[in-house]
Amino acid sequence: MYFRDLYTVLAVFALPFVLELALQSMWIAKMRSLKIKQVTKLYGPSWHEKTKTGTPSMGGVVFAPVLLVTMLTACLALELINLEQVFVLTSYPLLAAAVGFADDWLKHKRGSGDGLTSIQKFVMQVAATLLWVLCIAPDGTTDVLLLNSFGFSPALPAWAGVLLLTFGGVGLQNAVNVTDGLDGLAAGSAAMSMLFAFVLQMGLIFRVDVAVMLVAAFFICIAFLWHNANPASVFMGDVGAHFIAGVLFTAFALSQDFLLIIPVSFIFGMEMLSVVIQIISIRCFQKKVFRMSPVHHHFEMLGWSETQIVTRFYTIHFVGFLVTMVTLFLLDPMV
Repeated sequence: MYFRDLYTVLAVFALPFVLELALQSMWIAKMRSLKIKQVTKLYGPSWHEKTKTGTPSMGGVVFAPVLLVTMLTACLALELINLEQVFVLTSYPLLAAAVGFADDWLKHKRGSGDGLTSIQKFVMQVAATLLWVLCIAPDGTTDVLLLNSFGFSPALPAWAGVLLLTFGGVGLQNAVNVTDGLDGLAAGSAAMSMLFAFVLQMGLIFRVDVAVMLVAAFFICIAFLWHNANPASVFMGDVGAHFIAGVLFTAFALSQDFLLIIPVSFIFGMEMLSVVIQIISIRCFQKKVFRMSPVHHHFEMLGWSETQIVTRFYTIHFVGFLVTMVTLFLLDPMV
């Protein structure tokens, strides 16, 4: 009986990997027939026009159905989660992915690297996040604890909880999106983040339903890397980046340790921070801090290869998570 149940668990969690590999291959072929391809932005490195243009984009379209099938299978086959939990867990990733898809589709229709305007995209991101926070997240607007597992647990009032969660969801969508600029960088970093989040869920927070979602998302990211590793056969697009952000945000918005999203998303935060610093420096001081932002482009301009940057950023991501968590344990007033 034990081994039969174990094989069922293994089969369920092999499902997202196999589905993502197979469906992504079919979707790549479909995108080629529809001529859905990457169009590089004018402000990126000039050589990306040769190395990136023409590669199928919007690979992240496959992520959502794979997650849904996996979650429903876990619900029916393992009975670890129920349908209400499936709805709560998948609704925000789907909403976020819808915003990214709208941007990607406009780029495709226009044959341009620009889709939604910054304002349009921001309004849609805020609307999607706010809708989920207000209507879906259990206790999300009345009992937001920042670091309950480490003894820092003042409950935020409703209005502050709404603001914090909305800011976090929108910020993470943009952070993952700007990281998605080199082959394998965002997908590999996201796989690491899902693993970090899973460890925290099982060690500190312990929500089985969220853990199931994170395992599924981990295997989706790993399988996508098969196609996205340098030289990439497909890019995830905004739809994929927003979906990944939606999964990570959901995992911690439903916890009592929301700020743990910072170490888990370390590399994404670093990339977003580099963009903010560059914009402020240019507008306020008319000087650039980086040769190009986000910061992975800075190292491209210094002559680092894509493989070097991606590998070293993976290392920074791991070390950043580890150092941040060790620091939290050392500062824990309950120790």
